Amino acid sequence: MNKAELRSIWEKEEKAAQIIGWDFSHIHGRYEEEDDLPWDYEKTVRKYLSRDFDMLDYDTGGGEFLLSLDHPFDKTAATEGFKPNVRLCEEKLLPLGINFKECGTPSAIPFGNEAFDVIINRHGSFDAGELYRLLKRNGIFITEQVGSDNDRDLVEMVLPGTDKPFPHLNLKEQREEFPGFSVERCFDKLLKMQKVIEEKGEIKGTVHRYLIAARKV
Repeated sequence: MNKAELRSIWEKEEKAAQIIGWDFSHIHGRYEEEDDLPWDYEKTVRKYLSRDFDMLDYDTGGGEFLLSLDHPFDKTAATEGFKPNVRLCEEKLLPLGINFKECGTPSAIPFGNEAFDVIINRHGSFDAGELYRLLKRNGIFITEQVGSDNDRDLVEMVLPGTDKPFPHLNLKEQREEFPGFSVERCFDKLLKMQKVIEEKGEIKGTVHRYLIAARKV
């Protein structure tokens, strides 16, 4: 394909790549991540989860992972702060009987003291003191977090020298798009990446994650 054709394709992809919830079906089979982590987040959650436990999924996204756990709805609560996802959760989770509440402040989660046996959080910010308040005695907090070097090599390919969004590992939710990215701005860099794909069949990037499972005593 020539440059004009590539530009047209990439600009269409740029417009289409607006993620709702955690639905990444648009790039299914085209992008792989977390396949080689030394843990399985879902298996870790299930290891600590019992069907009689009260569970909270803080920063649930669109509730996709939460629903995949098939936990009893009357034992399930969730929060989300991103407005498009809030609307999605209200439409999807509330009718099931899941106790969903809008919340974008990790230090002020709108549930009572010692309300949960398990709190899960994937790639969202959290406040340790607030989690301690919410957990019952011997309750478990499980979180998988995005490290500051995640996809750094890919960012450098299209926006070299861009500041790291979370240089101090402050655990804020990872942004879903490169800062300031557009096909127009990054077209020359995208052409170089296209050449790598044509020569090697893929572009490899670095995934940076860490997992914590902490018990309240």
